[in-house]
Amino acid sequence: MNSVKNIFSIKDLENLSGIKAHTIRIWEKRYNVLQPMRTDTNIRLYSLSSLQKLLNIALLHDYGYKISKISTFSEEKLVEMIRDIISKKNAKNHAVNAFKMAMMNFDQELFTNTYNWLLEDRTFKEVFHQVFIPLMEEIGLLWQTDTISPAHEHFISCLIIKKILFNTEEVANEKPINTDKVFVLSLPLNEIHELGLMYLHYEIVLKGYKVIYLGENMPVENLKDLKKHFNSIVFLSYFTIQPERNSINEYVQIMSSELSGDGSEVWLIGRMTEYIDQGAIVSDVKVFSSISDLVGNI
Repeated sequence: MNSVKNIFSIKDLENLSGIKAHTIRIWEKRYNVLQPMRTDTNIRLYSLSSLQKLLNIALLHDYGYKISKISTFSEEKLVEMIRDIISKKNAKNHAVNAFKMAMMNFDQELFTNTYNWLLEDRTFKEVFHQVFIPLMEEIGLLWQTDTISPAHEHFISCLIIKKILFNTEEVANEKPINTDKVFVLSLPLNEIHELGLMYLHYEIVLKGYKVIYLGENMPVENLKDLKKHFNSIVFLSYFTIQPERNSINEYVQIMSSELSGDGSEVWLIGRMTEYIDQGAIVSDVKVFSSISDLVGNI
């Protein structure tokens, strides 16, 4: 797949907008809201401008406007209606759609403008939970369905990571006020998705704890060295694609035997943790279903 994708199938539009392909076809036929290109074999293809228009239509539809009414709007009226919704400061779906368009166009200016608009009446923490988490969940699905390329995913992830790092730096200069435990954050070998762990770094520092951030590719035996320096460690790891399903229980058992005990715990989060045998883990190992769940236990 090419890194830059500017022609889309109807399935791509369904994945990006949340509007079913069947519904898109009906809207086209009955209301002429989109004018797709056609291949020699009569397969629909859509441009970036068609994607943008459909995202705008989907947002208005979410806000209660009927497609029969939306279809009568000119392009200018459609944009005006979207701006009116945005001005009410509650259009979370608009922000997600704007970030998706920034991703598809590799448009850093649109990303920054949307982010700054959100910050006008939200904290960074609220932006992350209300917008970035749903966005990254959608992007994960888009990547799996081949709607976007790895270049798209890396582009948007790197922009979000920059915001996390900036906000972490803002609070990291404060001396820790909670000294009952130290958090050691790392990723297992070959785990390349660091964004979630970076955000947890921010949340933990915000709550006044000391964090030792080790990042990617940390073998368990190297983590064990930290027990020589600190007592009551929480070893926190984020499993998005690693360890693999058939080896995750063995890996967790090794983490438990090498790292937990003597006042230390292992905390785990991420998509792959659903494959952990909950009946086999000891009390010093905790598995969390979401970032909010984990943060609530700090």
